[in-house]
Amino acid sequence: MSISPLTTLASGGFGPLETAGPVLVWTIVLTFVFLECALIIGLFLPGDSMLITAGVVMASQVGGEGHIWALSVGTMIAAIAGNQVGYVFGSRTGHHIVARKNGKYINTRNLARVSEMLHKHGFLAVLVARWIPWVRTLCPLVAGAAGMDHRKYTIASTVGAVIWAPVILLASYYAGSFLEDMSWLMPAVIGTLVVGLILGTAVGVRQYRNEMARPAEDFDLDTAEAQTVPIPVIRPHNA
Repeated sequence: MSISPLTTLASGGFGPLETAGPVLVWTIVLTFVFLECALIIGLFLPGDSMLITAGVVMASQVGGEGHIWALSVGTMIAAIAGNQVGYVFGSRTGHHIVARKNGKYINTRNLARVSEMLHKHGFLAVLVARWIPWVRTLCPLVAGAAGMDHRKYTIASTVGAVIWAPVILLASYYAGSFLEDMSWLMPAVIGTLVVGLILGTAVGVRQYRNEMARPAEDFDLDTAEAQTVPIPVIRPHNA
């Protein structure tokens, strides 16, 4: 019975590619994590599913446990660095962010929601944002544009980075380790995850191009914040 190249590759074989597997996983994971935390294109990348795929793939590799723990540290660093880049980009825009008219993600409604979340909850909002894909990318940009205290933002985003990527990577790795006892299932699971990741990335890049092709629309953070802050009512003393 013949074995397809995809099945052989997914199971950790395929000659020279076996040693290249961890390197490829490292490259993809660190690139995706950084982009998702730093640039608008990260909105359209399958970040969480990429981490799950990486964890399961590492479970099929020789020495995968050492790689997955090291990769967890690497993803923390990439996420922290990406958050800082996103914050700097936001701070340089002032209080005006360019949205996309009728955009699916980069629209004034979503920016207003993130702005309101940061205004009301601050530190906690940055932590929670880590687990919401589209908010994860917009949060650094809006935080920088809104002038959120950089020290407070850095602490919150760092704590979030320590919790987010390593938890997903390690959970998927050890879940994938259970599949090692079922040699017939592991290649099918990895093959499905890899194909899904490739298709998801291709669709995301296409959506990003379509989004950026829409007309630009200015989003004023000052106006958005004014709408979320109730205006105090001053009553006469004899009322």
